[in-house]
Amino acid sequence: MVAQLVRLKLTLLANTFRRSVWQTIGLVVASVYGLSVLFLAVTAAVAGGTFEPALTGQVLTVVGAVVVLAWWVVPVFAFGIDATLDPLRFVTFAIPHRRLLAGLAVAGVISVPGLVTALGAVGVSFAWWRDPAALLAALVGAACAVALCVVGSRALTTVLAPLLDARRSREVLAVAAIVPMILVGPAIGWMASGVEKTVDGATVSVSVEAAPAEAVAALVGPVAAVAAWTPFGAPWAFGSAVHDGAWGLLAARVAVTLGTLALLWRAWDRALARALVTPRGGGAAGVGKGLGWFGRLPATPTGAVAARCATYWLRDPRYAASVAVVPLLPLLLLVVGTTSGAGEALLLLVAPVVAWVLGFGISNDVGYDNTAFALHVATGTPGRADRWGRVIPVGVVGLPLTVAFALAACAVTGRWDVLPALLGVALGTLGTSLGISSAVSARLVYPVPKPGESPFKTPKGATVATMVAQMVAMLLVLLVLLPTLALAAAGLLLPEAALAWATLPVGVVSGVAVLVGGVRWGARVYDRRRPELLQQVMAFG
Repeated sequence: MVAQLVRLKLTLLANTFRRSVWQTIGLVVASVYGLSVLFLAVTAAVAGGTFEPALTGQVLTVVGAVVVLAWWVVPVFAFGIDATLDPLRFVTFAIPHRRLLAGLAVAGVISVPGLVTALGAVGVSFAWWRDPAALLAALVGAACAVALCVVGSRALTTVLAPLLDARRSREVLAVAAIVPMILVGPAIGWMASGVEKTVDGATVSVSVEAAPAEAVAALVGPVAAVAAWTPFGAPWAFGSAVHDGAWGLLAARVAVTLGTLALLWRAWDRALARALVTPRGGGAAGVGKGLGWFGRLPATPTGAVAARCATYWLRDPRYAASVAVVPLLPLLLLVVGTTSGAGEALLLLVAPVVAWVLGFGISNDVGYDNTAFALHVATGTPGRADRWGRVIPVGVVGLPLTVAFALAACAVTGRWDVLPALLGVALGTLGTSLGISSAVSARLVYPVPKPGESPFKTPKGATVATMVAQMVAMLLVLLVLLPTLALAAAGLLLPEAALAWATLPVGVVSGVAVLVGGVRWGARVYDRRRPELLQQVMAFG
């Protein structure tokens, strides 16, 4: 049974090369990227183990703990990201659940992330190539770490399946996952910019630039000491314990690892047995009261589209992910400014960035409609009503929000002199991004997660198509904004207040012009390509 499930997973993986050109390109790009990261990690580990074995062991423990934690947490937030071997698909085959359990565990490694993790775990073990005993212990720890990754991931998703099956729970988790994903990068940069350690009772600041090895040791050492006692970092610390001759410590780490693995296996076994006997339901959402936005907006084609899009932005986690980013942008820019030396001045970018994020959010609205787009075709919704209906909800919220962020940025930084230029750039960005998105979304449609799926799920073959479409849209926005940006830069660099004030009307007028022109052009393309758009969207399903 194990061999059969492995062959099935390999067959599914091989079939991705035959489904479409985009899927083949996406898989190749993902594989090349994974192998590149793998090569760099293994090379760094071997080099570090040669010159700084103690420090390298600490770094491997911390990084390995993060890898195991990611394997456990990401599938919970991105529920349904890989359902190729969903246990519920085997309910009617009467397979003993223990055999199914073993087969699913081994087949869980057959994927790009799984293979990269397995090869990386084995590769970094050769950091101890000078010490055969430590190398053997590290290889055993690598096998245990990969087992913890796969079994822990499957166990948590199976145990939490009844909760995650509820659509509202998935929506809350999906939006909540945005926060750590955005803040993890700035947090790492802040910690790496400078650390403190205590020497002879005195607190000494250690600069990464001044003494990299000492700074890394001061930062990583305490974290590694704690992580090595957790199930996430214990298997990665086998090699360090043997290298240091700490056999008692090795026994404790082995006990933590094997004990956790046994508990996870037992929990997965029970949850899988329960799921095979009582499969979970469809997770339908509760029925709301009233007409919502449909009762508040005019009963016209434009009003109907606007009401549905407003409902999307409030209730669909795929749109809510974009909204959740907005409150975090000031904090993100503040951390980046602090670590880079730019200071609070970087907050002046928050208004244009918020305007761009909101405007770009409708650049693939047709793709997000999925099968609901058939209603537009069946009812003959005019292109003008469709385009304006998608713009209005974003514009109504985005306009005051952009102005508020611009005023707040000037108040925090004390740079009220740049307010006219900042408003011109921000409002111009909002109008331009909305106009370009209205035009692009009628021409370039790419696969996105289906309604009800995790917003982090990447449809097969969609990676390259998404990158191309988004790159085209961003380049068009930047090209159209060049005159406004140039005028704003001149107003900031030159002692002429008139240039800064001139940026405001130029930005507003150009933004409105691009918005109106983009909506009209997009409406004409939409009316002409309506059947082709529906065919594309249906093909994504």
